[in-house]
Amino acid sequence: MKALIITAVIAGGLAFDQHVEFWGQTLTNVALWVLLLYWLRYARPDEQLALSVCVLYATLGEIFLSLVWGLYEYRLANVPLFVPPGHALLFMLGRILAERARDWIVWFVPLAATPFILLLAWTGLGTLDALLFALFLLCLLSGRAGRLYAVMFVLSLAMEIYGTWLGNWTWAEEAPWLGFTTVNPPLAAGAFYCMLDMLVVATVAGMPARTRPAALRLAVATRQVTCDLLLAVGRCLWPSRGFLALASARCRAAPSRNRRGREPPPRLSLLPHPSSLIPHPSENVSALFVLRFTAS
Repeated sequence: MKALIITAVIAGGLAFDQHVEFWGQTLTNVALWVLLLYWLRYARPDEQLALSVCVLYATLGEIFLSLVWGLYEYRLANVPLFVPPGHALLFMLGRILAERARDWIVWFVPLAATPFILLLAWTGLGTLDALLFALFLLCLLSGRAGRLYAVMFVLSLAMEIYGTWLGNWTWAEEAPWLGFTTVNPPLAAGAFYCMLDMLVVATVAGMPARTRPAALRLAVATRQVTCDLLLAVGRCLWPSRGFLALASARCRAAPSRNRRGREPPPRLSLLPHPSSLIPHPSENVSALFVLRFTAS
């Protein structure tokens, strides 16, 4: 069920971003962040850490690849806010499918892609694909999760084909700085996603146990800051005189502790504010909600 939800949200969000003139990208941003934060609430601590690290690496990678290198460009010449959580959700989808995949996928995917990569390199249409495919093979040989990388290679290619077909982003015909040619999208674009996943897996696995609690607290704090930013955006998009106002984010000062004496991560809850029960005579407010963190 979770895999279907992720697929539907990503596919629907990209279509909504492309075909809805003004609100498309904004509502897609909010939808993907809310979905990611909702699942972070119920995720295990190691999953929370992995997804948070994935968002961090994805943000830095998108800024470099799109805005600095200019390898591809989004339709509004920016990096949409839904892209980092989209990478995390795609990483989550890849982990779900990799757990169900057979071991033969590790050799079947590169074997099936090799003839097309050689054809693109020989014709000169996609010399960049040869370099990206080499990176993909490097991930398979040196990484710790071969099935995940093979699954992500296929998933990312499907998403790249869908996104470029809709027009959400476009790859450059020639890679800046290197001069390599590429098609739109590159057949081996999944290598970037595999590198991202390898960095996430290596970072989480290589993190000493004594530093993980601090990293988890940082992940929780990052999540709270993100929610505060979403609330600020919500106040701008839906002011009190509109149909929906997103009010303040509140955090308990003294969260309860579990049996091991550790503070549980804050949970995200959407609760009606009591003031919404008393409509203001001068305002047309249909609903007022408080997005708050609770630790119980």
